[in-house]
Amino acid sequence: MNGTKITKALTIAGLATLAGLATTALGAQAAHAAAVGGKPIAYVRDGVIYRSNGADEVRLTEDEVNARPRFSPDGTKLAYLHNGTVWVMGANGENKHQVSDRTAGGPSWSPDGQWIAYSALSCTGGPGVFRVGVEGGKSSQPLFPAECREQAAPEVGYAMEAPTDGSTTPAVTLADRLRTDDAVAWSPDGTQIAFRGGECESIADNCLSIGNVSTGRERAIDVYGGGGNGTSGFGVVPAWSADGRKVTWTSYTTEGTTFAVTEADASGANRHRVGKADDREMVYAGEHTGVLTAARNGRSWVTAVDLATGKRTPLRQGSQPTVAA
Repeated sequence: MNGTKITKALTIAGLATLAGLATTALGAQAAHAAAVGGKPIAYVRDGVIYRSNGADEVRLTEDEVNARPRFSPDGTKLAYLHNGTVWVMGANGENKHQVSDRTAGGPSWSPDGQWIAYSALSCTGGPGVFRVGVEGGKSSQPLFPAECREQAAPEVGYAMEAPTDGSTTPAVTLADRLRTDDAVAWSPDGTQIAFRGGECESIADNCLSIGNVSTGRERAIDVYGGGGNGTSGFGVVPAWSADGRKVTWTSYTTEGTTFAVTEADASGANRHRVGKADDREMVYAGEHTGVLTAARNGRSWVTAVDLATGKRTPLRQGSQPTVAA
C-alpha cells in the first residue's frame, strides 16, 4: 500500500472513531434525557462535586473535601458541604462562598431560595436544625428543637481539618458514615423540615423526624430501638417529592445489614421499599422518576429509576445525587 492509500486509510479510520465517539456521546445524552427529562444532575465522586447533563461532565470543586450538594429551587445555585461547613456556589462552580462556619449536616433550600437549613449541635447538646441566609454573614437561627429558639446558639464548632503529622484516622464503613449523616430536607411548601434525630431520641436509639417550621412540633416517621420497630438501625438522608405528598429516605438495619430506599406518605404511612437492596440517597426527578446511589461493579453509581416500572439507567459514577428542577 502506497503512502497516499495509507493516509486515506488512517483518515477514514480516524473519522470512523470520531463518529463512534460522537454517537456514544449522543447516546449517553439521549439516555440521560430519557431517564431524567434532560435535567442537570450534580453528584460527588472522591470528595469532588461534578455536574452533568448527559454526555458532558463538569468538575465544580477544586479540592476533595466536599459533600451533599443540593440544587437551589431555580437550579442556578448549589448548596453543599465544604470541609464540613455549608457553602454556596453557582451551578457552574462560580462564586463559591461560605454561609455558615458551624460544623453541619447536608443542607437544604427553602422553597423561595432565601434560606438554607442544616443540622448542627443544638442548645440541648444533641443534633438540631438551623437556618441561615443564602449569602451568610448573619447568625444562624435555631429551628429544632423548638426549645432552642429562645436560647443562644452554642458556640461555633469548627470542622476538623485533616491531620498534618502523617497520622491517619480509623477506617469507617459506609454504614458508620451514614449512621450520623445529618442531611436535612425542606418540604416544597416550606412548612416542614425532615431531619435525623429529634425529640423521639429520648425514647429511641435512632429516629427520623419531620418538624413543623412554624410551631416547632415534631413527629417521628422512622424509629429504631427503644420500643420502636424492634430492630436496630437508622433512617437518614430524607428527600421530598415535588408535590410534598411523599418523602423518601435511606434505611439501614443491622439485622439485614443492607441499605434500602424507603418511601412513604408525608405522614409516614404506606411505607414501602423503592429499588434494590443497597440502593440509597434517593431524590426525585419528576413524578415517576427517582435518582439514587446504586452499587454497580463494586462502585457507587448515580442511577435513575422509573418508579412505575423499576427500569434502571446508570448515569454517572458517583454518589449523593441532586437534580435541578
